[in-house]
Amino acid sequence: MKNLFLFLALLVFSVSVNSQENQVQQDSTKTEKLDEVLLSATRAKDKTPVAFTNITKVELESVNLGQDLPILLNQLPSVVTTSDAGAGVGYTGIRVRGSDATRVNVTINGIPYNDAESQGTFWVNMPDFVSSVEDIQLQRGVGTSTNGSGAFGASLNIKTLKPSSEGYASTTNAIGSFGTRKHNISFGSGLKNNFYAEGRLSNIQSDGYIDRARADLNSYYLEAGFLNKRTAVKAIVFGGKEETYQSWYGTPEAVVNNDRDEIKAFIDRNFPSESDTQNLLNSGRRYNFYTYDNEVDNYQQTHYQLHVSHQFNTNLSANLSGNFTRGKGYFEQYKDDEELGDYFPNSSNASDEGDVIRRRWLDNDFYALVYSFNYKKDALNLYLGGGYNIYKGDHFGEVIWDSFPSLIPIRSNYYFSYGEKSDYNTYIKAEYDISDNLFALLDLQYRRVDYKSVGTSSDLLDINVKETFDFFNPKLGLTYKIDNYSTVYGSLAIANREPNRDDLTKNPIRPKSERLYDFEFGYKLKTSNLYVIANLYYMDYKDQLVLTGDLDDVGDPIRENVANSYRAGIELQAGYKVSEQIRIDANATFSQNKIKEFDYVVYDTQYDTNTFESVSYEPVITQFKDTDISFSPNVIFGNTLTYAPIKNGSVALLSKYVGKQYLDNTSSNRKSIDAYFVNDLNLSYKIQPKWIKEIAFNVLVNNLFDSEYVSNGYTYSYFYRPLNSNDAAITENFYYPQATINFLAGITLKF
Repeated sequence: MKNLFLFLALLVFSVSVNSQENQVQQDSTKTEKLDEVLLSATRAKDKTPVAFTNITKVELESVNLGQDLPILLNQLPSVVTTSDAGAGVGYTGIRVRGSDATRVNVTINGIPYNDAESQGTFWVNMPDFVSSVEDIQLQRGVGTSTNGSGAFGASLNIKTLKPSSEGYASTTNAIGSFGTRKHNISFGSGLKNNFYAEGRLSNIQSDGYIDRARADLNSYYLEAGFLNKRTAVKAIVFGGKEETYQSWYGTPEAVVNNDRDEIKAFIDRNFPSESDTQNLLNSGRRYNFYTYDNEVDNYQQTHYQLHVSHQFNTNLSANLSGNFTRGKGYFEQYKDDEELGDYFPNSSNASDEGDVIRRRWLDNDFYALVYSFNYKKDALNLYLGGGYNIYKGDHFGEVIWDSFPSLIPIRSNYYFSYGEKSDYNTYIKAEYDISDNLFALLDLQYRRVDYKSVGTSSDLLDINVKETFDFFNPKLGLTYKIDNYSTVYGSLAIANREPNRDDLTKNPIRPKSERLYDFEFGYKLKTSNLYVIANLYYMDYKDQLVLTGDLDDVGDPIRENVANSYRAGIELQAGYKVSEQIRIDANATFSQNKIKEFDYVVYDTQYDTNTFESVSYEPVITQFKDTDISFSPNVIFGNTLTYAPIKNGSVALLSKYVGKQYLDNTSSNRKSIDAYFVNDLNLSYKIQPKWIKEIAFNVLVNNLFDSEYVSNGYTYSYFYRPLNSNDAAITENFYYPQATINFLAGITLKF
């Protein structure tokens, strides 16, 4: 804390000294240098010995027609994306090296974005945010020290727009398949007497590929700041409000495959209502389990950021950032044939049955303070940084309508719990040029996490959690410059990660934290027309938390620690400028992702054939060895072929191959997602008439060859058999079908 007070004192003094400087800063190189202070401590640079990829706003513009951020990153190495609604709008997800969003650390201007309790990221709360992004860096593996939850697969580092030196205004309007449309306006004042202001308003709507999977998404971004030769101050407010019809349930495998016999078998063993039966029989692969008119997710989130960067002298610079995030919302559900005791167990009429409409709420606040100092002299580049975050969240449910015979006051709360999490980290990072050809990195981070939760869960189970975790995360790496075109690098990083809220509140056996040893070794070649990058990685996990088939007290899946597991692979990237008109960029990942040994659990329910009541309910445990980690394809390939036949006009073919994925950790072909190969076509053309700065036309044809594929899913198995019979286990697979051929077309006017 002494460092923070010293920084503030120096900052106040320095700003007062420099307040007389009213010269407008028009030098773009100086503007960029000050802007880089904000993220210099956590971003990888060319010499940094980690695997990373940068993507700029210019590269994103032609495909930014309304789809969520993960979908726009689909062509990056080792990346697999998915969309619940099938068309890239609404709830979307990203995996990197097989690691899901809970293991990908996300920061926006250095501020943590992952949800503190679940550790996931919900891009639906930030529609069209890419329109306010300057660039994005994806670090694969542990990467460099960053803020927030531990990076166990990758780090996604997002930087918002840098100040424009000139005033501007622009609008983008796009329409597409499934009623998709996007409308936004952006504006900026340019630098006026060292001050500037910028903003954006956006609306995105879509009916979704999946039935009823509509989305109505609104967002805004406002920024104002001060910039001179030494100091940059920026205040940012951005947020979004979303209402999406739920499509979380997935589609039964038999329905996806249009197998009428298997659909009927699914109906026979699951006893749906008559209306649900007709839905299963008639909807096809666009099936949505939910049919209630207002089965929606409704959430609003607002972020307030303040960043101060200052260059004290040629050697010393610093940054201080503060953040407050306010979030509140619910998802609404219709549930039929419920018992009153499932909501109010102490009721005198607990056995009453009826239908219910309920809302499950989140009401949370997140505070963050992030700081960094950078001292650079000669061959040494030294960083001291860290952050302190506090999350406070209420979880509660209310009944807004019911048909119980007993009278229940409207909006009665039937559960409530409170969660609080504090997260402190500090790090010191040294970069040193040992010689003209040899560069060294040492990065040492200490992180402390305190979490507590009290109250009652949505399943009416008591919650009483109080845990503290202390982690030391060291990183060491070397980069050697072979010649003016090629380098090699190697690094070792250790990362630790705490269990999430569900792990701590649902698991009857308190799980341990996870640890990762990440070994990376790479080669880079860059010339004027060619680049080649090869990266070998070995990620050795201790006590990784995975699904084993085990269930909690109310039948929900829980994760358990497995002693040893790993991810090992090679990532290849290459790009070649064939001519002024033709360019090829490709990447491929070949990997093995294994759990060395774990116990898989399937519950065996045996019933009396006369009464059909359960007689026994016992776990059946099978030991598996050297099995594939779920959702971790052994092959991922991406390719972009760009042809620019005329000035300011281009056509790009974007191809993506994703190998077979397993739905659980048993390596069972019966529970898997088939490999898929999908191609998109992107057309872009810009004109610059005299009366306007620019008009840009963009067209995106997704799934050009009309493939029917799925990109995500889940599975569960169970025994349900007469007493003493030997019937086999039943397996239910559910998938998330992705849209067949579809398009988005947009026009952008820049003034």
